Amino acid sequence: INDFSYLHTNCFELSIYVGCDKYPHESELPEEWENNRESLIVFMEQVHRGIKGIVKDVHGRGIPNAVISVEGVNHDIRTGK
Repeated sequence: INDFSYLHTNCFELSIYVGCDKYPHESELPEEWENNRESLIVFMEQVHRGIKGIVKDVHGRGIPNAVISVEGVNHDIRTGK
C-alpha cells in the first residue's frame, strides 16, 4: 500500500522493520524499542526537513487542487481542498 499511496495520493507512508522477525512477540517489544529508540527518534525528527507551506491566491485564500512540481523529481503533488 505504501507505493500506491505515494503514487496516487499526497501521502508518503513508510514501513520500518528493525529486526529479522516481522512479527515479534509482544514480550520482545520493549527490548526492540530500547535497541532502536534513539535512531527511530532521530528518524522521526526528519519530518521537519524539506519544503513546507500553504499555496494561496493573491487574496490569501488556499488554492485547492493546485499542482506542485519540483525540478528533478518526477512526482507532482496536489493541494487539498
